[in-house]
Amino acid sequence: MNKIVFSISVSLDGFFEGPGHDIDWHTVDEELHQHFNDYLRTMGAFVEGRVTYELMEEFWPTADRDPANAGPMAEFAGIWRGMPKYVYSRTLETVGPNATLLREVDPEQVRGLRDAAPGDLVAGGAGLLETFRRLDLVDEYRVYVHPVLLGRGRPFFRDADSRQGLRLLETRTFGNGVVLLRYETVRGD
Repeated sequence: MNKIVFSISVSLDGFFEGPGHDIDWHTVDEELHQHFNDYLRTMGAFVEGRVTYELMEEFWPTADRDPANAGPMAEFAGIWRGMPKYVYSRTLETVGPNATLLREVDPEQVRGLRDAAPGDLVAGGAGLLETFRRLDLVDEYRVYVHPVLLGRGRPFFRDADSRQGLRLLETRTFGNGVVLLRYETVRGD
């Protein structure tokens, strides 16, 4: 059965953005970027909130046309264009090619998208995470911890009304100091 996987980069102190929406502290070298490509290529679709979608759509559709973006960066541009995308937004009027605009998170619709996809759904965006988490839609977390303390910024996890058990599936340390922590959600089935 397909899963809904949240994938995010965070600082060691738990922020996914620094002050002013700053993400220039992300330590993405060729090894890590290739890892992202190898993992994301197997997904069935990207699921994103408006902010994440706009950030990605601004750069990736044409990134491989720039000779400076060779190797894994150019490769990801093709993955981005080819992957179906589901974008949650109440304000966007349209979305780009291979994307579907959705207004509200309907748990049954999300499960239907997950079950119909040719692979797992990979989701991104802190606001979307809070909604999916509250509705018990997150099956797995892939947290990439970057070797930096930001001191302040926007935290990845916000306060929640209940505790959620997790089971460690994988850890991996990359040469640049980034550490992958991969967990699955433990449910009381």
